[in-house]
Amino acid sequence: MPSEVWANETLYPHWGQRFSMVRELARTKSAFQDIMIFESASHGRVMLLDGVVQITEADEFVYQEMIAHVPLLAHGAAARVLIIGAGDGGVLRRVLAHRGVTRAVMVEIDSEVIRLAREFMPAIAGNAWHDPRAEIIVGDGIDYVAKAPDGAFDVIIVDSTDPIGVGEVLFTDEFYAHSARILSSRGLIVNQCGVPFMQADELRETSARRRRAFAHVGAYVVAVPTYVGGFMTLGFAAKVAGLDAVAPAELRTRAAGAGILGATRYWTPEVHAAAFALPPYIAEALS
Repeated sequence: MPSEVWANETLYPHWGQRFSMVRELARTKSAFQDIMIFESASHGRVMLLDGVVQITEADEFVYQEMIAHVPLLAHGAAARVLIIGAGDGGVLRRVLAHRGVTRAVMVEIDSEVIRLAREFMPAIAGNAWHDPRAEIIVGDGIDYVAKAPDGAFDVIIVDSTDPIGVGEVLFTDEFYAHSARILSSRGLIVNQCGVPFMQADELRETSARRRRAFAHVGAYVVAVPTYVGGFMTLGFAAKVAGLDAVAPAELRTRAAGAGILGATRYWTPEVHAAAFALPPYIAEALS
């Protein structure tokens, strides 16, 4: 018999989704946002931030694999990775799956997200928290980027909330300028840019900002079931051209060398390459 208790997402005023809730596990108001974790009847455990779905145990692999594996394999020799946000640890886990990564710094502003994810959703990060290559910093990502030395990282992954509230500073001209400065000569940055069917302005505006700091700007898509509205876009900005056009055969070779080939549930070399082929309604936001 279905539950009579429902958790409703509040991202859009006129359209949404709801989850049949088995039990509430945690609810708190941190210094930055409202956090809720509950057991759903369909998607395992679910985390909401300010009423918006961030991650579910059922489909987290889709987003996490594409935001982590695509930039690392596009670069081809990324050893130093900066992760901003992603307090659940899922991106950190995927980054550390790459043999060539020697250092992964994760900067999350909200310690409560980390604490609650570790307590109630431990499978998301697995053993990533204890990997000696990982450095976990509770702090402001834009402050960290502003103070980091030139060329300190090969890849930056920004897994933030939308450009409102606590996530707003991660979409500014200043942030992208500093990101370009602290990236190595072939460095690149990836960040979530929303669901363009409902949030086209997010991709359009952030692409214009990235273009002021990077030689090449693009985007790729991923279909995450619980990010309602069709494709989620991930912004892609690189200091050199061509990193978004690596052939599947080369991606396969790189993935085998990294140790992730055959260990993914969404990412494949072919999916990676195809993700950059944007439908016109999305591509027009880049022009």
